[in-house]
Amino acid sequence: MTGDISSSLRAIVGESYYREDMEARITHSYDGTPMLQSLPDGVIYPSNTEEVSDIMKLLSQHRIPLVSRGSGSNLCGGTVPLQGGIVMVMHRMNRIIELDQENLTLRVQPGMITAEMIAYVEAAGLFYPPDPSSMKISTIGGNIAECSGGLRGLKYGTTKDYVIGLEAVLADGSIIRTGGKLMKDVAGYDLTKLLVGSEGTLAVITEATLKLIPPPKTKRTMLAMYKDLYGAARTVSRIIEAKIIPATLEFMDNPTIRVVDDFAKLGLPRDMEAILLIEQDGDPELVERDIAMIKSICELEAADRVEIAENREEAEKLLTARRSAFTALARLRPTTILEDATVPRSKIADMVLKINEIAQKYNVTIATFGHAGDGNLHPTATTDARDVEEIHRVEQAFAEIFEASIELGGTITGEHGVGIVKAPYLEWKVGAPAIEVMKGIKAAFDPLGILNPGKVFAKETKKRVILQHG
Repeated sequence: MTGDISSSLRAIVGESYYREDMEARITHSYDGTPMLQSLPDGVIYPSNTEEVSDIMKLLSQHRIPLVSRGSGSNLCGGTVPLQGGIVMVMHRMNRIIELDQENLTLRVQPGMITAEMIAYVEAAGLFYPPDPSSMKISTIGGNIAECSGGLRGLKYGTTKDYVIGLEAVLADGSIIRTGGKLMKDVAGYDLTKLLVGSEGTLAVITEATLKLIPPPKTKRTMLAMYKDLYGAARTVSRIIEAKIIPATLEFMDNPTIRVVDDFAKLGLPRDMEAILLIEQDGDPELVERDIAMIKSICELEAADRVEIAENREEAEKLLTARRSAFTALARLRPTTILEDATVPRSKIADMVLKINEIAQKYNVTIATFGHAGDGNLHPTATTDARDVEEIHRVEQAFAEIFEASIELGGTITGEHGVGIVKAPYLEWKVGAPAIEVMKGIKAAFDPLGILNPGKVFAKETKKRVILQHG
């Protein structure tokens, strides 16, 4: 970075909040995605929207790439600065601006840690449902950029369903405001929904208005244990078919069960092929009725045991088991690759079996867990980046898993985003014409291509693995 540009950036944010030292550059050269790293030229920490705007005006003038990020916990390489430039860290913009009890909305800056925001909302007697597993470290801005999901996605939806307004800075430094505290707004294109999940490629989000809802009156949590993997997967479809929508419907296979139990010491049944973690919330009468019906469905599908938590302490232990799955698996080998393949809920059983077949075909270790109720599975490979041949087999396996998901009517990513990792497969899902439409949108927002360059759109689409049908 030239001295003049560096001096200008320091003048905007203050001497302490722009860094070019190697420690800062290395720290922000990677994210939660394994085997990806690229050094930025500098790291900047703005404190308000006006500073973000001034930064973008300067970078646009000199055509310098910009990657905005929160905690960097994403799993698609979305915040790796592929072309160098500046990494903009949003952690200083971490305030609650307004909690509006009359409209049940929250205005918040993007750098606030998600779990802290949720705790604030719940202390006020309200409920923000999206609960990504990373919420203790991820920021709400990062959740919005990736359209994060979570364990409660089945019943309550994902981040996009609760973002009703945004303030954002465009590549040229212009500030736009979309939506607001409105439940209805069809004035023009829905830019709010367009920016949610855009992975920092269209604008830098500087403020969000979130919809809140009343909290559920009660919750019940149960664990259904199966010696038959297919029976567990089939149960998911049966519950939805019975028109019951649980708050949480999570799945863990045997390798995941064993590793989680070693990690969390919860006394999980290690001889089971699969576990379903099921939670229902709402009015007490409805919850008791649904839990009884779900228990009957589990038993009809040959569950070996069904246990219902007696209190919230027991329930939290069960939820902790599921939330710790990735952390536990990451202890097994030097490299852990966590993916998400999403299919229609009715195809969960087929997808689980297909993942196992593919893992066996390529002789790789893949444990599967995830949000079975909304079809979002997380096949997770434990491997070693130093073993080039094994990594190649893992990549082949995941390519076939992505295509199997599409063959079953699914998608290549349900919540992790496209970033770098999924970009070579995006055309498989959306088709070439849609890619061109997306590129047109990108060009309209960011004509110089300086916002998070190299993400979403691949230089080359991967060749298909599975023969196409019909």
